[in-house]
Amino acid sequence: MSETTTLSPAPETATAPQVREIGIIMNGVSGRMGYRQHLVRSILAIRDQGGIELPDGTKVTVKPLLVGRSEAKLADLAAKHGIEDYTTDLDAALADPRWEIYADFLVTKARASALRKAIAAGKTIYTEKPTAESVDEALELAKLAAEAGVKTGVVHDKLYLPGLQKLKRLIDSGFFGRILSVRGEFGYWVFEGDWQPAQRPSWNYRAEDGGGIIVDMFPHWNYVLENLFGDVKTVYAQAAVHIADRWDENGEHYTATAEDAAYGVFELEGGIVAQINSSWTVRVNRDELVEFHVDGTHGSAVVGLFGAKIQPRNATPKPVWNPDLEDTHDYDADWQNVPTNDVFLNGFRQQWEEFLTSYVTETPYEFDLLAGARGVQLAEAGLQSSREGRKVELPALSI
Repeated sequence: MSETTTLSPAPETATAPQVREIGIIMNGVSGRMGYRQHLVRSILAIRDQGGIELPDGTKVTVKPLLVGRSEAKLADLAAKHGIEDYTTDLDAALADPRWEIYADFLVTKARASALRKAIAAGKTIYTEKPTAESVDEALELAKLAAEAGVKTGVVHDKLYLPGLQKLKRLIDSGFFGRILSVRGEFGYWVFEGDWQPAQRPSWNYRAEDGGGIIVDMFPHWNYVLENLFGDVKTVYAQAAVHIADRWDENGEHYTATAEDAAYGVFELEGGIVAQINSSWTVRVNRDELVEFHVDGTHGSAVVGLFGAKIQPRNATPKPVWNPDLEDTHDYDADWQNVPTNDVFLNGFRQQWEEFLTSYVTETPYEFDLLAGARGVQLAEAGLQSSREGRKVELPALSI
């Protein structure tokens, strides 16, 4: 093309949208959750599709900085996924203005101190839960962030499961009438580690390392219950160490000090009663690894990670108890599958996109560190309930 060649201007509709690149410090990506769900299936997926489009037509893309303790592991991940930046120096990363968001996927015991550093550096925060080891510490972090004017987000991934999104749609449509009760079953058999390797890291079974299924799962149950059904007012929980003898990643025997199962009853606002069993010592006899059965005056539903089925009151059978005769009625056939009318993204990615949009547009974000503190509060209350053998009330938290 000669220097005198001219081109007709492109029409306005063909103008490329303005793109803003956001640098994200990703601390703990060598762990299973940090790597698979947050790095690969969320941030890299957003990067590889060219970013996300905002309501005004502009686009936001992401640039990750990998942080961890092992430079060799970080270098391997960076090379594998075409990532330019990684470091073992968190303080230097927090001091660099190129990186606007700090994302934390560390083990629970290491999280609070890292979050304090990020707040002090003025970084926007997006973190896994539980946000701290105690409700006092979790609430302190929320207060520090509020005082510093730092925007925060806490992972609420279960709300984005296709099954729970279908459940939310049923609730919003008024399908249930008045909701009466919720029954949840979560868990699977985690091998002890002697004759077959365990599917979960050994620290999950050591209380001194921040392990235990209550600390792991009750923060999830808190945000599921409060966002779908109502705030949790009281909890009664029974924790159990069903299997004390376990073997770690090196084949060494150890004694479990953290519970591997918890059986909880939760009173919610509006009089709804929820019962949720959480166990790593249960063999699955249900359609999915987690299921919620919701009963209401006008209908019931059973939902899992993906599936959802309903039974309205005008199609409810009329069972009669008779232990002298075999019951040949096919109760499963009385349920109707809920159609999949939407295209569901990976839940972690969907929440990342919502958080990034809220960050750039400077709009409120409800799943913040205070919401995370409520999850820690329920876990702490659950442990107290099991320890003391009584129902524990949950006072409202505020900053």
